[in-house]
Amino acid sequence: MKYSKKQGYFLNDTINEWKANGTITKEIADTLKNSYSVRPFDYKKLAKYSFWVAIICGIIAFEAIIANEFLIDLIKSFFSLSYIGLCSIFATLAATIYYVGLKRRQKSPEKKFSNEAIIFAGVLFTAFSIAYLGMALDTGSGHFSLLFLLSTVIYAALGLWFPSKLVWLFSLITLGSWYGLETGYMSGQGAYFLGMNYPLRFILFGAILISASFALKSNSKLSDFHKPTYIMGLLYLFIALWILSIFGNYSDMNSWYGVKQYELFHWGLLFGLAAVGAIYYGLKHDDYTSRSFGITFLFINLYTKYFEYFWNKNNKAIFFLILAISFWFIGQRAEKIWNLEFLQKDRDFDREE
Repeated sequence: MKYSKKQGYFLNDTINEWKANGTITKEIADTLKNSYSVRPFDYKKLAKYSFWVAIICGIIAFEAIIANEFLIDLIKSFFSLSYIGLCSIFATLAATIYYVGLKRRQKSPEKKFSNEAIIFAGVLFTAFSIAYLGMALDTGSGHFSLLFLLSTVIYAALGLWFPSKLVWLFSLITLGSWYGLETGYMSGQGAYFLGMNYPLRFILFGAILISASFALKSNSKLSDFHKPTYIMGLLYLFIALWILSIFGNYSDMNSWYGVKQYELFHWGLLFGLAAVGAIYYGLKHDDYTSRSFGITFLFINLYTKYFEYFWNKNNKAIFFLILAISFWFIGQRAEKIWNLEFLQKDRDFDREE
């Protein structure tokens, strides 16, 4: 078995700990260490990043083509087709790419990242097809959110059918776009929907996605889609909380300009409590994703509030000194709990000896 350096270090430290505690003998420890090797270079990550760079370069190349005068004239003649014709062309291209990607995945499942890159091209052509379908069916009502709902249904169906986490991720992105546009349309393009501005609405949306991710996790057939749904839910939730902590539940910039900072304090407190809750949940359940989001956005919250309240008033050194003391105290408490847990295990081990 071959593992990355991080995994190799973990296995080596674990085996050494077992040997030191007497859980296994030296002979068994040596046998376990000889049963795996560490890869000197992580080609998996290199392949992953390379295909992402290839996709980005492809998008840049497309923009360069648009900038070429000769090609612009050629594209104009192509786009003189009707919207339905363009919709059909892009739909056919998307279906062809999906077919090629699916067959290639079945033939070469080990080529995970290149297969996903091919499917990504199908996702783009699907978006073009839906856009031109919307232009063809446009009645002037301004109800564009229906196109995003259609995109969500198509991407979700394709993501489940392949299955593909990448396509499923796009279904969640378009779902969020539909939610924002639909609530805006239902409110007459006003800032409030049921008394909530956009950030407050997306807190609810993020919470619903997080809840849905745990429902997916409990389903054996859909458990692979738990992680992307969970991450997107946390992303929607915390970005919305951050914006809300700055602007509050106000409808326009003119209303916000007249607000004192202390009037937004409760939104910042809510943001901080959510971050601390995510950290606590992550530590309690060994959830790296929740822990990382909580730590990242807790610091974002602290720095945001510092610039809001203290940047022009207080000494910078005092602010960071208070932060240092606070986190030193938290670290000490965590270290004490950690040591108590392992000291108890050591005492139990000594009594058994």
